[in-house]
Amino acid sequence: MTKELPLALFLMGPTASGKTDLAIRLRKQFPVEIISVDSALIYKGMDIGTAKPSSDELLKAPHRLIDILEPTEAYSAADFRHDALNEMRIISQQGKIPLLVGGTMLYYKALLEGLSPLPAANVEIRQQIEQEALTHGWDVLHDQLKQIDPVAAERIHPNDPQRLSRALEVYRISGKTLTELTQTKGDSLPYRVRQFAIAPKERSELHRRIELRFDQMMKAGFEQEVKALYARQDLHPDLPSIRCVGYRQMWEYLDGNSTLVEAIFKGICATRQLAKRQITWLRSWDNLTWLDSENIEQAFETVSNTIVSDGFSCV
Repeated sequence: MTKELPLALFLMGPTASGKTDLAIRLRKQFPVEIISVDSALIYKGMDIGTAKPSSDELLKAPHRLIDILEPTEAYSAADFRHDALNEMRIISQQGKIPLLVGGTMLYYKALLEGLSPLPAANVEIRQQIEQEALTHGWDVLHDQLKQIDPVAAERIHPNDPQRLSRALEVYRISGKTLTELTQTKGDSLPYRVRQFAIAPKERSELHRRIELRFDQMMKAGFEQEVKALYARQDLHPDLPSIRCVGYRQMWEYLDGNSTLVEAIFKGICATRQLAKRQITWLRSWDNLTWLDSENIEQAFETVSNTIVSDGFSCV
C-alpha cells in the first residue's frame, strides 16, 4: 500500500547549513520541484535578511511558496499545510517529486502529522494577554504558563511572545493545555516521505557560516532593505514578519534602541539561537538521514541514491 503513495523528499536543517545549494543541484539532475518550507521567505520585499535565493538561482530552480504575502499578513502552519499539499499534488500529478526545503520545523510537523484541534484565535483574549504583558512583563506570563503547562513552558522561551501568547490563549479559550491538545493529531501525509537533514558536524563551523552570511547580508544592503520596510506606515515590530531573526534587531536599531554594531551582534546571536532550536527539533525527529554540509558531494550522492532507488532517473 505504501509503495503506491507518491514520493516526497524533505531537506531540513538549521539556517546557513547549505540546504538551498543542495536543493538547486538536485533540481538540475532530477525531476524534482522545490517547495520552500520557510516562514520568512513567504514575504515580499524581505529578500536579503531572509537569504532568499537570488533571481538567478530562482531562474535555475524555481521555489514555490516564496513571495506569496505582504509583510503585513500573517501565515499559520495550517495555511502552509493547505498550500504545500496543493503544490505537492500538482507536482506529483506531473510525474515529478516534491522537494520540500527549509528550516521551519513547525511547518514540517504540521505537514507530516496533520493539525491538532486547536481553537481559533480570539482577538479579545489575545488583547488581554498583550495588556498583561505590558503591565507585568512576559516573564510573569511565562511563569503562568509554567504552572498551567510546564511542558510547553520548557519549549517556549520567555522572549518568544507570539508562541507564549498563543499557549496562554489556547488554555483560556478551551480550558485545555497546548500540550494536551497537540497530542491529538490530524490527517497524516499521503506520501512516502524520505527525510534528510543537512548540517555541519561541528557547531563552530555553523557559527562561522552564520557570521559570514550576516556579513554578506550587510554588504548586500540589508540595512537599506529594513529602512525601506521601516519607512512604511503599515508595518510595526509586533508583526510576525518584522519579528523574523535579523529584522527585529535591525528594527530596534532604527528605533534608536541600539547602535548598528549592537544590532548586527544581536542579529548574529539570535540566528545562532534559531539554529540551536532547529537542531534540537531535528535530533528528536524520526526516520531522518543526516548529511554533512562540509561534504556536499557525499550529501548529494546520498539523496541521489534514494531518488534512484525509488524508481526515478536523471533528467
